[in-house]
Amino acid sequence: MAWAPDEETQQLIWHLALQNAFEYEGKGAVGSVIGRIMSTRADLRQYGGQISPIVAQMVQTANTLAQEQGLGHIESILSSEAAHLLEGRKKQEKREGLPQLKVPDGAKPVFRFAPNPNGPLSFGHARGVVINGTYAAEHNGTLILRFDDTDTTVKPPSLSAYELIPKEVEWLLGRPADRIVLASDRIQHYYEHAEKMLTKGFGYVCECTAETFREFREAKSNCPCRSKSVEQNKNGWNKMLDGTFKPGDAVVRVKTDMTLKNPALRDWPALRLQDTLNNPHPRPSIGSTYKVWPLLDFQSAVEDRLQGVTHIIRGKDLMDSTRKQTLLYEHFGWTYPETIYWGRVKVHEWGGFSTSTMRASIESGVYSGWDDPRLPTIQGMQTRGIQAEALRNFWIELGVTQKDISVPLATLFSHNTKIIDEKAPRLSFVRDPVEIHLSGDVQNDVELPRHPNHPDMGVRTISLAPPTVMIEAADSKTKYRLKEFVDVDELGAVESIERSDKRPIIQWVSLTSSVESTLIVPLQEELKRISGRVETNNFPIGTIVQLERIGYAIITGDGYLLMHE
Repeated sequence: MAWAPDEETQQLIWHLALQNAFEYEGKGAVGSVIGRIMSTRADLRQYGGQISPIVAQMVQTANTLAQEQGLGHIESILSSEAAHLLEGRKKQEKREGLPQLKVPDGAKPVFRFAPNPNGPLSFGHARGVVINGTYAAEHNGTLILRFDDTDTTVKPPSLSAYELIPKEVEWLLGRPADRIVLASDRIQHYYEHAEKMLTKGFGYVCECTAETFREFREAKSNCPCRSKSVEQNKNGWNKMLDGTFKPGDAVVRVKTDMTLKNPALRDWPALRLQDTLNNPHPRPSIGSTYKVWPLLDFQSAVEDRLQGVTHIIRGKDLMDSTRKQTLLYEHFGWTYPETIYWGRVKVHEWGGFSTSTMRASIESGVYSGWDDPRLPTIQGMQTRGIQAEALRNFWIELGVTQKDISVPLATLFSHNTKIIDEKAPRLSFVRDPVEIHLSGDVQNDVELPRHPNHPDMGVRTISLAPPTVMIEAADSKTKYRLKEFVDVDELGAVESIERSDKRPIIQWVSLTSSVESTLIVPLQEELKRISGRVETNNFPIGTIVQLERIGYAIITGDGYLLMHE
């Protein structure tokens, strides 16, 4: 049986939604309320997927109540029903922007966003772009877009990503990255630092098999290769470079301490051999040029130093990378950049998507391409009409915290709605339409506003010659009011021009001023297509409209793609 909240839980959600709306003046945030619920009731964490849409609805209701009835009304409800939520919690200004960053006076910080170009950017990548890019802009600093493209086997780069990702970064930020760095162009720099490690004695060429070294690591004992002389290590290095050693024969390791508490830090590998003869790098200028390639922790650490990176902002799952790289920096006598971590953000409706799984699903025909609106890719979100500003606002609102956060897609949609609502013209779309012939006093034309808040956007003229309208079949069994027009009985007789009672208000189109069209609804499993009739218009493809009583949609070549309700 599906889980449903009991009365106590519903009251908790409602009161926390009211509290949030009160504190933030009618602009309560879904993610904030979910965080309070989960911290208050640990037993509810397993039901996050079911709770989120309930929270989203209650937050929306609480915000509307605050905006329409005033904060005093919200305060009076809480005072009578949940006074403890007001104790010591005055209205507070919502924090604008990101947390304060440690930057010395007069310094111009350097940030980097470093994706693996094995595919286009996704929703998760957008966080790195937005946070680093926003900090760079706020502090008159530099944002580097760095392609960490030194893995030709596990996650081989995609050539198209090199052209696409810079455009996606520019779209997200409204400006391009300050400079672009390709790690695969800088192999010689990594070689130079590897040779310095070997010469100075804090690196060595290890010829143990992976399994053998694992035994040494688990036993906290040194492998025999660790005691090699500088000359022996240089000789082994040359054998790696000239192809004497084959993939799996040898790696270059960073000397740390084989008794360190964290096994991942014990003499970690810095460079390895790759079979680029059979698996060449996809960039033609690189191809099979190099046999020895740096692993990510080494390559990234060296490149951060060479590019003068001052701040690294990344996921807390990369804390071990920071620890490894800090040990390397200590060997070289460098100062490690200021490092800030964020926790995971899970969007319920998207679950777990990775670039590799998405590519496989595209190749098998499950999705039409990277721009499929069901996918959490930048291209998919662009197809769906998500605005760059909405993504920026979403990530900035969540900020930089190590807490893991679970949010519904409605949170992103709410940011998008704020941006598009004032610009989206209104249209009528009727699903599963049936004809109703109006009788009585019916005018030939009806003028409806293109936008209820902007008279300057003009009107839509609806022809009622003949006086036949199309309504949804489900609406035709009772009396109703045709929205912004007339009250009608079950047989289509016009009863009143003015609203006469509380009968339901329904959407409609006229037979003359509408055409057949398709509403495309992106579900997780499919792109559901619903036939209907849409009000005649001449908006170009790509226009965002509000289909009244349905939701926001973007006009495509084959219908109206529902962006979000």
